Parts: sequence; C-alpha cells; structure tokens
Amino acid sequence: MWLWHIKFLRVSFTPAFSQSGKSVLANFVSESMEGIGSYSPTQGVRILEYEKPNLNGNSKGAGCRFELWDCSGDQKFETCWPALMKDSHGVIIIFNPELPSHLKEIEMWYSCFVQQQPLLDSQCLLVAHHKPGSAGDAENLSLAYPLNKLKLIHSNLEEDPEDVRMEFMKYFRSIVTLINESREREEMSIIS
Repeated sequence: MWLWHIKFLRVSFTPAFSQSGKSVLANFVSESMEGIGSYSPTQGVRILEYEKPNLNGNSKGAGCRFELWDCSGDQKFETCWPALMKDSHGVIIIFNPELPSHLKEIEMWYSCFVQQQPLLDSQCLLVAHHKPGSAGDAENLSLAYPLNKLKLIHSNLEEDPEDVRMEFMKYFRSIVTLINESREREEMSIIS
C-alpha cells in the first residue's frame, strides 16, 4: 500500500475466512506470481512487499512501498492477530458472498480488526470475492449495520481484473491521503 510523504503503507488482508480468496487477491494486487494455480493455506501470515512507482497515476507522483499482510483464515492463529494488526494502516476484509457463514461472520472480523484497533471505517475495505465459475449476484448483497457504511467492492478476476486493480489503488490512495493529513496536523501542532 504506497506513498508521497510516507515510506511505506501496511495493510492487512484479514484472516476472516479460509479459502475466501485472500492470497489470490494479495498476489494479484502485488503482481506476485507466488502460488499461482494451486491452493495452499496461509500458515500464520505471509508478507508481500510491493512498490508502486506512481500511485496517483501520473508520471510526476512519488512512489510508495507496500506491505500486504496476508493473514491466515485459520482460527488456530488467533493469538497472533494483535501482533499482525500492530502498526497497520488499513484492513481489507475479503469474503465469499456465496457462503452464508461468511456473511454472518464479517461483523466479528470487523469488530476485531477495525473497531478494536485505532482505525477509522474509511481505513477498512470489504471485498466480496467471486471465485472463478461462480454465478454470484453482485447487485443483491445487503449487509447489516455497521458493515453497510463501509466501502464494499466486488472482485471477479475473470471478468474485470483491471476494475478490481483500480478499486484497490483508489483504496490505497485514500489511506495515503489520510496518513499524510494526519502527519501534517501533527507537524502543525508541534509548530504552533
């Protein structure tokens, strides 16, 4: 996740659910070829480092270095989650919208990874990931409060990979803007 005044941006792909597509999306966003074509459950956490030369889309923008923390969906790693969240700039909750159990558990993950951390709702992104061959209805997904106030995107890497990439870049830019504004306020309070 990337910068102008920031040296790096760290975003956690939450451990919300096993086999929801977190690793596939992390690989896609970071342009990593690791593990393509095979499913291998993440053990604990997998950190992908990624650089985006021009995050804001023009040739004059400064680059940013990202750390994507791809967290395991296995609850046996729950004791590690506080350490995984430390110093995180954002959280991406990825779920399979076709599985009712995922829809029921999102609120618990949101509470654990966003509300119990010093993060704003704008630092959280919900991703309804549609796996290859799924016939999911992207239009009729309704989430209860407080999830319905969060940014929700639908991800289908077969049908619209560049739209998915563009949505992630928008999210990363918003996090960078938020961090830069916070740092500027902090600097101004020191000067004043």
